[in-house]
Amino acid sequence: MEERINIIVSGVGGQGNVLASQMMALAGVAAGYGAVEAETFGASQRGGSVMSHVRLYKNNSPGPLIPEGKADVILGFEPMETLRILARYGNPNTKVVVNTRPVYPIGVLAGEQVYPDMTKILESIKQHVAQTYTLNATEIALEAGNPVVANMVMVGAVCGTGVIPIKEEHFLLAMKDYFTDKILDINEKAFRLGMDYITDTITV
Repeated sequence: MEERINIIVSGVGGQGNVLASQMMALAGVAAGYGAVEAETFGASQRGGSVMSHVRLYKNNSPGPLIPEGKADVILGFEPMETLRILARYGNPNTKVVVNTRPVYPIGVLAGEQVYPDMTKILESIKQHVAQTYTLNATEIALEAGNPVVANMVMVGAVCGTGVIPIKEEHFLLAMKDYFTDKILDINEKAFRLGMDYITDTITV
């Protein structure tokens, strides 16, 4: 097992990325790691930038914040936010899992700004990291019955890539500790849909 794994979860408020980071930390603990997790900037208000650091370790607890250029994995809930965080925390060995569904800022919605071309965003991400996995998590979440669970689709996708040594059963244990009843059911379904989507993509 790796001694230390640095994971950044990035996106905008309202996407459930803080909850996703908590699931990553809980699953890491279930897998035998120690974990520290911190939300670093941006309130959880809808539309504001949100980034969480998750650090899993076997020995010698690290500080809660990942040093610049030291992210092993970036879990990006919004494409432009992913690219922005990558520029600061990524390196040539970083693995990225990115949701291709954009969240347009107010300036774009008002017609005052233009959102960059999605193809160019994804090309820029791929050029600077070791591996990139893409999916429309919101669309997949609709299959689970609610677009709100796109965050668990993304967590499932990370598990499916195999980029971190945490298995499906560890994530399912974390979810059972956090959710109950129907909420647990829909989140488990979303997780499995995300995992299956990425697994199928890898094997094609």
